Order: sequence, then C-alpha cells, then structure tokens
Amino acid sequence: MANLGNPKNTIEVLQKYHFNFQKKYGQNFLIDPHVLDKIIGESGIEKEDMILEIGPGIGTMTQYLAEVAREVVAIEIDKNLIPILEDTLSEYKNITVINQDVLKVDLRKLVMEKNQGRPIKVVANLPYYITTPIIMELLESKLPIESITIMVQKEVAERMQQTPGSKEYGALSLAVQYYAKPEIVANVPPNCFMPRPKVGSAVIRLTLHQNPVIEVEDEEFMFHLIRASFNQRRKTLINGIGNAPNINVGKEEVKAALEEMGLSENIRGEMLSLEEFARLSNLLRKK
Repeated sequence: MANLGNPKNTIEVLQKYHFNFQKKYGQNFLIDPHVLDKIIGESGIEKEDMILEIGPGIGTMTQYLAEVAREVVAIEIDKNLIPILEDTLSEYKNITVINQDVLKVDLRKLVMEKNQGRPIKVVANLPYYITTPIIMELLESKLPIESITIMVQKEVAERMQQTPGSKEYGALSLAVQYYAKPEIVANVPPNCFMPRPKVGSAVIRLTLHQNPVIEVEDEEFMFHLIRASFNQRRKTLINGIGNAPNINVGKEEVKAALEEMGLSENIRGEMLSLEEFARLSNLLRKK
C-alpha cells in the first residue's frame, strides 16, 4: 500500500472512496512526511510497545506507527472511514481498528487484553473540538500510560505548559501538570493538513509522572477549588471559591488559609502554583 504521508496518495484514496470530510468530527488529515517522522521520533516508541491511536483518519500515521511498534490499536468514530482503513492498513498484521467513540471505550479492559496491563503509549492527531475531554479522560482514568504524544491546536498546547501569572495559565495547565510533564516538541503550520485548519497546530508530549509531584489529601476537592478559582478569572480567589455552589467553604475560611500560607487576601487563582493549590486544599479540608 502506498505511503499516505504523500499528499498525492492521500488524494487518490479520498477520491477512490468518494470521501467527504465531516465537520462534526473535526477531520484534518496530516499530509507531511516530515511532521509524521517528527511525531514518531518524539513519541519514543520501542519495538515492544503497544500504541493507542485516537482518530486514525485514513490510516496515515497508523502506517508509520505499525512500522515501529509491536501493536497498534486505533479507535475511529467515523464509520465511513472503516472500509478505507481496512484497505490502507491491509498489509499490516499488528493493527486493530475499533469503530467507536474513544470516550465510551473501556480502555482499562483494552490495555489488559492487548498489553497485559503494562504501560502503553498514546499517539494521536486529535480532533480539536474534543481535545480537552480526551486528554482529561486519559489522565484522570489513571490508566497505565507512559506518555501521550498528540497534535493539538497550538493555543491549547501552549496553555498546557503555562506557569502561574500568565494569562493563558488556567485549570487545564494545572490539571495536565499534576499528572504529567508537558513539552511542545513541534509547531505545525496549517498547510501540513488536508483540509487546512484555520489555526496553527503543535505536537505536545506529555510524560506521565511515575510518582505524584505534590502531596494532596483529596485530589477531587483540589480540582473543585482550581475550577472555582478560574471560573471567573477577574475575581479574587476568596470570592471565586466562596461563591462556588459545590464547595462548602466560607470566605472567612479561605481568607484564614491564605493568611496561613502568607498570601494576600486579594490574590487571584492565576497567581497560585500547583503546590500552593495543594496546600490550600489540604488546609481547607481540615477546616
């Protein structure tokens, strides 16, 4: 089967199957071999690895992954792409294609069956409309994942690695950094895709922490605090948390906790580091 990293071959496949891009699935297929090589290189795949790919499209990156990994499981939501994938991947014996929504797949069971519960690597060119839910599902599910190397909207990639005090820093930055070390490894212009997206993209690698980077007594409570702190960015932390309907903590208690931490009562959530949110969470839990 022809290498799909070549745009000419991609066009031939799409014409052969009269394929129409679905806006609702946010389909943008990669057509740049250099970018594909870069993704494969940065994902650090070894020949014994099992790879989970989300949104294989017509199988462009899947072909590259199958060349270097022991096994590739590709989850594709669009049933119109299944016959195309059967064709473009027919020569590979180490690929399983699942026609389903990744957010509805029992990934833990899949990893047990295909990899005996050993850590897997995730590599994907994610649809932009659903990037954050997919990333959060992968991180929060505590699956045995070693790393996640994904193509996302450039702005989202930058948000993931922001630090306190910048205007892009927010709940996503904190959540990602709690679970993993984010690193942008490539910027990808719109002309590397078909059809061309309106925004620039970036490849980001999330290397999951083997051990927690902070000590927090109640993870869920901490993330409630974080979300409340960024729901209304202009508000002080005391007001953000004090007004949150799902957090049973009064403004006086938040004020006292901040005082104990040596922080101003007028501070906003965007100024607190992950460590500080953990400490605040631990203090408020006691109260």
